[in-house]
Amino acid sequence: MKISKYEKIPVEICASELKYSTESQQEIIDWANEYDVVITKGPDGSLNIETLEGTMRAVTGDFIIKGVHDEFYSCKPDIFEKTYKRV
Repeated sequence: MKISKYEKIPVEICASELKYSTESQQEIIDWANEYDVVITKGPDGSLNIETLEGTMRAVTGDFIIKGVHDEFYSCKPDIFEKTYKRV
């Protein structure tokens, strides 16, 4: 087996940080609805994002990302900060 190094291809994404507020939840849900993606509110301020791999749970502080194929998913803040920069 040969191990190779790879570099992530730069792509531009859109993202929003989930805040602990009804307004933040609703803005993200409305945004996802524009792309026919189902996101529902959890009882504790979280969001449940329907993905091809199943339901992802996003909590306050997570970033909600719209990917290159208009898919939505969550990302923990520490990973987001290491992976993305604002353009």
